Amino acid sequence: MTVEELLESVLRDDAPPDDVSAEARALWHAKKGNWDESHEIAQDIHSRMGSWIHALLHLIEGDQGNANYWFHKAQKPVRKPADIESEWRVIAAEVLGA
Repeated sequence: MTVEELLESVLRDDAPPDDVSAEARALWHAKKGNWDESHEIAQDIHSRMGSWIHALLHLIEGDQGNANYWFHKAQKPVRKPADIESEWRVIAAEVLGA
């Protein structure tokens, strides 16, 4: 699956594709506006990728301090709210191997 296909699924479908990873599901829900569902999934991903997604979610939420903490845990540069869209795409590309 490509980033564009994941985005198309967000626009078209009521649920993420069955055959995607937890990371991709979290990103799908984040893009769909299902913050709580995305956060719940991200909390169960115990890796730097999970921390990176978690950081993005707190950025979306508007909690810069918490986002900074998770960016640090993910060993990624801190991003600001203006970076949300581009950061989502960068994370999605890495998750999907694109």
